Amino acid sequence: MGCGSSTNAYYFLRKSEKVQTLPDAAHPAFKAAVLIQRWYRRYVARLEMRRRCTWRIFQSIEYSCEQDQIKLHNFFGYLMDHFTPSSSKERDFISRMLTEEESYKDTELEKLCDYESVEVPDSYTGPHLSFPLLPDHATALLEAFKQKQQLHAHYVLKLLHETRRHLMQLPNISHVSTCYSEEITVCGDLHGRLDDLFLIFYKNGLPSPEKSYVFNGDFVDRGKQSVEILIILFAFLLVYPKEVHLNRGNHEDHMVNLRYGFTKEVMQKYKVHGKKILKMLQNVFCWLPLATLIDQKVLIVHGGVSDMTDLELLAKIQRHKFVSVLRGKKRKEKSRQVDSKVINGESPVGVDPPRSSSFPGSCLQPGLASTASRTELSQWVRQTVQEELEKCRRQVGFSETLEDKELTCVSSVTMTESELESCETSEPSQEEWKQIVDLLWSDPMPQKGCKMNMVRGGGCYFGPDVTENILQKHSLQFLIRSHECKQEGYEFCHNRKVLTIFSASNYYEIGSNRGAYVKLGPDLIPHFVQYQANKTAHTLTMRQRISRVEESAFRALREKLFAHTSDLICAFKGYDQDESGTITLSDWATAVESVLHLGLPWRMLRPQLVRSTAGGLLEYKSWLGDLAVEQRSKEHIQSSLLETIYRNRSNLETIFRIIDSDHSGLISFEEFHQTWKLFSSHMNIELTDDGISDLARSIDFNKDGNIDFNEFLEAFRLIEHTHCDDKAA
Repeated sequence: MGCGSSTNAYYFLRKSEKVQTLPDAAHPAFKAAVLIQRWYRRYVARLEMRRRCTWRIFQSIEYSCEQDQIKLHNFFGYLMDHFTPSSSKERDFISRMLTEEESYKDTELEKLCDYESVEVPDSYTGPHLSFPLLPDHATALLEAFKQKQQLHAHYVLKLLHETRRHLMQLPNISHVSTCYSEEITVCGDLHGRLDDLFLIFYKNGLPSPEKSYVFNGDFVDRGKQSVEILIILFAFLLVYPKEVHLNRGNHEDHMVNLRYGFTKEVMQKYKVHGKKILKMLQNVFCWLPLATLIDQKVLIVHGGVSDMTDLELLAKIQRHKFVSVLRGKKRKEKSRQVDSKVINGESPVGVDPPRSSSFPGSCLQPGLASTASRTELSQWVRQTVQEELEKCRRQVGFSETLEDKELTCVSSVTMTESELESCETSEPSQEEWKQIVDLLWSDPMPQKGCKMNMVRGGGCYFGPDVTENILQKHSLQFLIRSHECKQEGYEFCHNRKVLTIFSASNYYEIGSNRGAYVKLGPDLIPHFVQYQANKTAHTLTMRQRISRVEESAFRALREKLFAHTSDLICAFKGYDQDESGTITLSDWATAVESVLHLGLPWRMLRPQLVRSTAGGLLEYKSWLGDLAVEQRSKEHIQSSLLETIYRNRSNLETIFRIIDSDHSGLISFEEFHQTWKLFSSHMNIELTDDGISDLARSIDFNKDGNIDFNEFLEAFRLIEHTHCDDKAA
């Protein structure tokens, strides 16, 4: 007893001593610790705020450019609808430049892109391919690209030819099962960043029968090695067709490639055969599947869904008809008659084509339709034709003759191959186009509902209720999509029912974001792997990384502000009623947003954009002058011209590449002449044929009879200058 009591007393005394050693709240050490903690929290909070502002700037500018791209094609659509060609030459030119190219038939494509005619010289030291491809060929390509070697155009064309043949056999929605592999790896946007793909394969392993991959679109554009990424992915697709799956993204579109760099990259790397390669790629892209389903429970699409998304309809769409998703349903010729519509595969008024699985062009692939389904299609087409003819006869008072009855019986039995092909090449509907656009261009939003995506200019914003409805309707667990850069490489939303995965690290700037991929096993629980492909990013502290990215973002924003100098001056003058040359900072923020429409917190960004103010007022002309000096220090060009170039260069370059149909980097005088007739009719600028010819000769500085891009820019400068002078007069 006594021993026990003394022991308890001992421990009590020791505990008291420990308590007494702790400083109280008034102790200097305690106060110092609290101050340090508060300072650190504020420091981290400020860094986080800077990071979020920087991120917002980059995304706003990126989406604004995508908006411009869609507006540009709406402009071409307007020209197409309102410009009446005065000659067959003009009609042919508009048809070639503005109308969507159809998918080539096999025979036509083989003639256009005859890889056998492209000889491989003995001096070629790059990788060689033989078909069918083996795993060694794919790994050899990886090693060759690590050594900065280039695959010869002969092998590129052959690879694209075989890839197209394989993709044509695939359904619109690929089905993948975890029963056949230990796990499935899903990768998001790569955007021409080959180092990211190398790092994914290094960390996760190469595709194999035990290692399945789903690459969720946007393989190309923005980065400098899009060609190499496509070659590697297509090679592994042919080697492991059951383990490698590719979804189409919004950048697998030849009209988008004109603006964001992929077309230019192909022509720089394959100067002689670049046009053939681009034509083949255009046709390969439109055959890429639209979505992937894992175990019938996880849906993988590039952009997202909408309240109109219907997987059953998507499974039936003839996806190869949508060579460019930016262009909607083509105009119908007004002179087309009802019976010719039916023969060409269109539904006459009041007649709906069958939506059953036996209807070719819905779920069956071209060339794979059974004899029974062909007969059924033949009977349906003939029946609808006869119904329309009978309706017309009744309207004009004619009765059906015996010959007509015999014709009906005979014609319903068989159908020629040419008639069947014309039926299978029916024009896609607006509803089908909307389904694909929403799939490739949409983004999730936290609010309920579904609305147009005005920020990107295409697709929609879909809320958690839309996601829930789609998942319940098709018995799905969650949705995986890409399309948006995320700082950590991935992000959940909609109660963890939507997962965004983005695999291009350092997308905006070195250190701006991590890349990531996600692995799914039989339990379908996502496991993430994050990475940084750039070695420099690993050496930077958090503050250095944010400062570097912030500097790049504000540089891009200042360029955007400078490009709208004239509009900003007009907006500022609206708030400067007494013409003092100064406005309040609040008015400055309101005016800037009214011009740029970027949705940025301008009051928060002001300290980085406006260096000094006097009495809370901003001398806006002086501020814009500083922006002009900053840009002129990089480009020794007249300020007004430089503003025009900064604002319109991307649009003008896209227009130039559309006109330059052979991607030679030059346009002929005739193409220039026809293009300016289109533009002058839209911009209400009176230009005679002789005036356009004189303009073409005046900007052809090297007198080679062709116009390059820099000369093309000069034409716009001259016209803009003349137009402004006329207004002033």
